[in-house]
Parts: sequence; structure tokens; C-alpha cells
Amino acid sequence: MTTKKASKPRKQQKNNDYDASKIQVLEGLDAVRKRPGMYIGGTGTEGLHHLVWEIIDNGVDEAAAGYASHIEVVLHKDGSIEVSDDGRGIPIDKKPDGRTALEVVFTELHAGGKFGSGAYSASGGLHGVGASVVNALASKVVAEVDRDGATWRLCFSERVPGNYLKSGSFKASSKLAKVKKIPANRSGTRIRFWPDLEIFDSESRLEYDLIRDHVARVCFLVPGLHIKLHDKRGGGRDAEEFVAAGGLADYVDYLSVGESVTDILTIHEETSFEEKVPVDGKMSTVTRPCTVDIAVRWVQGYEPTTVSFVNTIPTSEGGTHVKGFERALSKVANDVLLKDYRKLKKLAKDDNDRATPSDVQEGLVAAVKVTFPEPQFKGQTKQELGTPAVQGLVYEAMKAGFTDWATGGGRKTQINGLREKMAQAVLNRVLSRQQLEARRKASSLSSNGMPDKLADCRLHGLDSELLIVEGNSAAGPAKQGRDAEIMAVLPLRGKVVNAGKASLKQVVDNTEAQALITAIGGGSGRDFDLEATRYGRIIILCDADVDGSHIRCLLLTLFFHHMKPLLESGRVFAAQPPLFATKIRGEQVYAYTDEEREALSNEHNIELAKWKRFKGLGEMNVDELAETTLNPATRVLKRMTMTDGAEAVQAAELFSVLMGNDVATRKDYIVENSGLIDQALLDI
Repeated sequence: MTTKKASKPRKQQKNNDYDASKIQVLEGLDAVRKRPGMYIGGTGTEGLHHLVWEIIDNGVDEAAAGYASHIEVVLHKDGSIEVSDDGRGIPIDKKPDGRTALEVVFTELHAGGKFGSGAYSASGGLHGVGASVVNALASKVVAEVDRDGATWRLCFSERVPGNYLKSGSFKASSKLAKVKKIPANRSGTRIRFWPDLEIFDSESRLEYDLIRDHVARVCFLVPGLHIKLHDKRGGGRDAEEFVAAGGLADYVDYLSVGESVTDILTIHEETSFEEKVPVDGKMSTVTRPCTVDIAVRWVQGYEPTTVSFVNTIPTSEGGTHVKGFERALSKVANDVLLKDYRKLKKLAKDDNDRATPSDVQEGLVAAVKVTFPEPQFKGQTKQELGTPAVQGLVYEAMKAGFTDWATGGGRKTQINGLREKMAQAVLNRVLSRQQLEARRKASSLSSNGMPDKLADCRLHGLDSELLIVEGNSAAGPAKQGRDAEIMAVLPLRGKVVNAGKASLKQVVDNTEAQALITAIGGGSGRDFDLEATRYGRIIILCDADVDGSHIRCLLLTLFFHHMKPLLESGRVFAAQPPLFATKIRGEQVYAYTDEEREALSNEHNIELAKWKRFKGLGEMNVDELAETTLNPATRVLKRMTMTDGAEAVQAAELFSVLMGNDVATRKDYIVENSGLIDQALLDI
């Protein structure tokens, strides 16, 4: 055996003119325009709104510090946004370099009054990039300050400071224009800016509802703050005003939907922590005062709602304060509320009696806010708090407050109600897992773990389809007419359980529901994983009669309650099979409604008696079913939405009343709704 000596890899010939001239230094606000996503999260609608938040939040910080009580936000027809407040007004005196503080705030990154022991003990941001980033990403900015007995103005055109002359031309200058005299005790700031449309995506829009939600939320964070919102872009919308006095408790009450399990529990804790920060160029330990405010309530329902804030800034991604809050919830729930609870004793043998965070937070509505100077955020957009010490402070505050409530501070009926709710969540989760495991072992599943009645396809993924059909009569032609490469067929041999009324156990025990959940492959409930689904489209093939409508409603109700992401992502469809067929000059023609059949009959002079009426999909031969319902090129599908799902839930309830075995309930319904029926048709 001979070996060949390995040769050294040859260096590729490259352009070797990499020198100092290739090193760029981005001056002033160029860095923001080069990488706007680093500062505002992106150049879409979210980033556009972030500019508005930055200016609004400057006024909110003034209010939180006790210097302002009113903010006004105006959306102008020309696409500009104007925000005014009655705070102290941005300083207009000069810095050592001759520029005013107002100019510096709008032209220098990391310049502001929110650092260290500056003008704010606690504010929405420490980065000092808010106003300057807005200027960097705007084509024009007009800043007016009421201060020292006068209104002062400084404009920015393409980030250059100056003012507009009466002729309309722009004159670059650092000198402030004195607009008018005002009372000496009047102060405030007005900022109007025009976003640079070349920076933002063409489909980006300022959405009134998003801005409305933001200012409403801000009022809950700063009790007593009054905000007025105008939309002058057209549409006849009146100005709205917002003010709240109850703080986070009012916010939790506002967010609560459905019947309450508990009253609102509020926790307020003033504490402190130490951290190392640079002071005069050296790392030093400083003490930070920190206020923890929490409001919580549980309601009947499943989905949790937790909003969090640092000072006055919403942290949509949570952070250390939310982690501390959630740790405390689970700790008290397991060690106090559910400890030795009789309902969970059977689960304790297998160590299944501990509640998970999702069990504890089922139906939770909570608001968590921490207030302290110079918070550390993960990223410029300030959506996630990173200050480590805050986690422990929130944990201790929530643990103490929740424990006091659970050990007698709250109403006994509410404590027991919450204990029962959490225990039931644990039982449902454990039962669901056990049932699913049992089903996989059941004889109804084939060797590959799928229902034995499933005629599966060879390829799975976004291009594949699961066809759900009524019974074997429709399944036969569907299996023969499908494209077996990408189309699977699952026949239903009985009614699917009404998931809107059934318990989780009843859903899991229902053979047809379990076959669907198993075949789709994404699981069910809160653990449903859209990425794990085996098919890109779920297509319901039902007869165009009352029974078909009922089955379709039951299927949509099951998806709505237990596989909701399928509807949210537009993966569920209903096939629209024809009702009639005939031949016109030897060609097969279909009609989907009585009106369409009549129109075709009149157009081609065909007697109605010559039309074939399909009573169900099972009456179609393979070719007819393939052409009208299976072939992607000729079939008609209707995409099912969340609205369709919600309507199906109501329809399924109505079907249960009108077609169920409870005669008394059906009679009551008919009597109550008799006004909707033509009395002449009733034989009473």
C-alpha cells in the first residue's frame, strides 16, 4: 500500500489592498441610519412606532418624576407625529462647545438627562438615544421649548440643525429662534417629526390602535397623568383622552376577561440592591433604590396574561423581574397552596403532584413593574430587562405577599377557589399525558403509531394534505382519486365530540378526536406544536347537508379549542363540492348552488330534470370526486379562519340543542325564538 504526501493548500489569490483607508468611522447619527434595527428593532411597522414611543416616553418620564401632568399626541395628515408635554422643557442653555443642550440631545447618541444622578432618579431609558435616533431616522424635526418666558425653536432638516425662514428655505445654524413671549411660569416641550420614508419599508404604517393602546397603558403606569390623542388623518375619529388613578390594579382589572376567581392582590415593596458601575473611570459599588409593584388576579379560563415594565417602559420580552415573579408564583403554589392537597395525593406516589409554571399561571392576569435608576436592558429597544439583582428582589416581594394572602390574608373562598383551579390544571395535564400514552399503545393504532384507518401519503410537509371525509362511502373514491404522494385520507366513522362542551378527558377518550390529533401529529392544547404537524393543509370534505354542516362545525370546534394554531396560520380548509352535474354538448358541467344550476339551465336551454343531484360525496364516482374536490387545479377550497372557528363553536352548541336528545331544552329554545319564525308556517 502506498501513501501520497499531502500537499499544502494553495492560497487563493485575493485583492490585497486592505489598509487603513478601509476602516470607516461612522460620524454622528450615521451609525443609526446604517443599522436602524439595532436601535428601533427594524424598519417595519414595529420600528416606525418605536420612534413614537421614544418621544412619548420622554414626556412620560417628566410626569413620572412629578414635573408634568399632561401629554398630547397628534397624528397629522402629512404623515408627521407631534408630541407635547407640560414638563420642564428640554434645557436651552449652552454647553462648553457653544451648542445648546437642545441641539446636543437631538444630534448626539448617548446624550441626555437620564444617566447617573442626572435630572431623573428613574426613567424609561439610560441609553440617551431616544431623541437622537428619532432625528437620525426622520427627514425633518421641529423642536419647540417653552422655557424662561419664551418659546424657542430649533429645526433639523436631514439631521442638520437650523431654522426655516419665512420664504420656506432652510438656514443651517445652531442658534435657537425665539418664537414668542410666554408667561414666565409656563414650560414644556413640543416635538414634531416626519419619518424618513426611504428608511422604512413601503408597507409600514402608523396604526392608531397601537398608539392608543400604548398611551392607555402609560396612564396606568403613571397615575393621574392625562393624555390626549388626536388623529387628524381623516376618518372622522374624535379625539380621545386617557387618565387612570388606580395604577397597576386598574390595569389588571382592564385586562381581565371572564369571571374572577380571586380579587386583585397588590404588592408594593421599597428595597435596594448593590451593583458595580464605572464612576470617574473606576469600577465602584453603588446602592440602587428599587421599588417593586405587582398586581395579580386569577380568572376562569386558561390563557395567562402578564405585562411587565421597567420604570415606564413596557418590557414585552420580560427579563429578570418577570423571572423572579414567576419563580415566586411556583414556589408559593407548590409549598403553600397545594402542599398535601387531597386531590393530588394519588399523583404524589409517582411524583406528579408538583404544579408546573403553566399550571400555576392558568387564567393569571398580572402586571409587574420595577422602578430604579440606570436599568440594564438587553438591546437598544429595551424589551427585556437584564439587571441580575432585580430577579431576587421581585422574587422575595412576590413570595412574601403571595404567602401572606394564601395563608389567611385573602378570602377563604377565593383561596380555596384558586387551590382548586391549580390542582385541576395539574390533574388535566397529567391525565392528558397518560391518555395519550395509552392511546399510542391501543389496538386502534397501527404499527407505525398512526390510526389504522388512515390512508397516509408518502411525503409529509407543507405541500402535503390530510383529507377528512365522512365514513367509508366517501373514503373509497377519495383514496382512489387522490394523489397518494401528497394526499392522506382519514375517514370519520362517528361523530366527533363537541370540544366546546366536553372536558379534556372526554376529548381524549373520543376515538375520532384522538385519531385526528394523532394523525396531525402536533399534539393538542397549550402544547400544540405547529412545526411538528405532518401536513401543510387540513381539508374537511363533508356532504352539503345538515349532517355535513354539523360534522364540519364539530371539527372546527375541536381545532379552535385544542389545535388553534392550525386556524391562526390558515392551514384549515373546507372543500366546496358541487350539488349538481349535467352534460352540455358532451362536456360534464357542475353547479354549486341552485341559483347557478338555474342560470346554466337558462343559458343552455337545459331542463332542470336533466341535472344529477349529488346527495353526498359517496355518490360521486372517482373521476367526479377527483375533478371537483381533489384536483388542485379545478377544486374549490374555502380557508377557515379564527372567525369561522368561533362561529363554529356557537353553531355546534345550537346543533346540540336542536338535534340532541334533550327534548325539554329543544322545546325551550323553539319557544324563546319563535319570534324569528313566520307564524303562518306554524301549526299551533
